[in-house]
Amino acid sequence: MVELALPKNSQVKAGKRHKVARGAKRVREFRVYRYDPETGENPRWDTYEVDLDACGPMVLDALIAIKNDIDPTLAFRRSCREGVCGSCAMNISGRNTLACTKGMEELPTGTISVSPLPHQPVIKDLVPDLTTFMAQYAAIQPYLQSDAPDPSTERRQSPEERAKLDGHYECILCACCSTSCPSYWWNGDRFMGPAALLQANRWISDSRDDHSGERLDALEDPFKLYRCHTIMNCAQVCPKGLNPAKAIAEIKKEMVERKL
Repeated sequence: MVELALPKNSQVKAGKRHKVARGAKRVREFRVYRYDPETGENPRWDTYEVDLDACGPMVLDALIAIKNDIDPTLAFRRSCREGVCGSCAMNISGRNTLACTKGMEELPTGTISVSPLPHQPVIKDLVPDLTTFMAQYAAIQPYLQSDAPDPSTERRQSPEERAKLDGHYECILCACCSTSCPSYWWNGDRFMGPAALLQANRWISDSRDDHSGERLDALEDPFKLYRCHTIMNCAQVCPKGLNPAKAIAEIKKEMVERKL
């Protein structure tokens, strides 16, 4: 058996408790991961009591209330608040999801824990460093590559050809799927991860793209593609209801069929 020695700063300690003002009738407790690498201190769990009558129903609403009314030092990403941009992806009560679309009433009663997406470097508090994740997305060349002359009108597809893109183009690159994948945790520098491979299959499947062979060649690697073991974490946490594991299986199938 191997014994893993964790770095000092992986020891998350108890932090501060912020009590709600007197008179609040509906109160929910939030346990929030706090970490500022510039201080040199260990991460901690701060506890906040939030008056639910003073904020909206989503977890993001509670975080905004904490930042605005209780602790302005809390850092997190947010933007559209409509489940479109993926900015507020984080781990909420043990599950990767979007804070803006996760209702507090959907979660079990009691304390709600909020932490950054797992197994990524933390810039501060709930903000993960997604530099590698975005570099992997760029590496699959997520744009149309055609050898045909530029058409004077749109590039046509049949309804059947267009249907092959369903379940792919809806990805918002929130990173919930990749950061829930154990293979990505251990091989994130070599395994492309569910999100990038879903996008790769989107272009491999596109009838207008003429470089499917080159795209498959780029993925023909023991780690880039084949570290997926189809445990389905990615499909279970996708906030858009997509199935990256299925897309990865389709790429593997393409790899086999082109050699027959």
